[in-house]
Amino acid sequence: MAKPSKKISLRKGKKRAPKGVIHVQATFNNTIVTVTDIRGQTMSWSSAGSCGFKGAKKSTPFAAQTAAENAISLLMDQGMRQAEVMISGPGPGRDTALRAIRNSGIALSFVRDVTPMPHNGCRPSSQRRV
Repeated sequence: MAKPSKKISLRKGKKRAPKGVIHVQATFNNTIVTVTDIRGQTMSWSSAGSCGFKGAKKSTPFAAQTAAENAISLLMDQGMRQAEVMISGPGPGRDTALRAIRNSGIALSFVRDVTPMPHNGCRPSSQRRV
């Protein structure tokens, strides 16, 4: 007699977390906003490209604002109240994304810039001789 097969669900139910971490990666071409719980598991994400912006419009501050609002809107319904913000990258959308996060109503415990800075970096390429 065969065993009754268990139903395998690929998607888990909505995660509830009152506290989370918002990662903003602002490059010169795009802005990606990822919201995780304290352990680092992704709860929602959005980017300027996934919001419908294409080409040079992805790198605008308005696109970064829209991406931040989209990533956070789901979490407000799930009950997130407090968050930490980690911003990395030199792109034009970093300040606007932070402004959109502040206006969303989530209490920010701290904002940290985690852009990697080289300590003397790589060796520069040799001088070009013509």
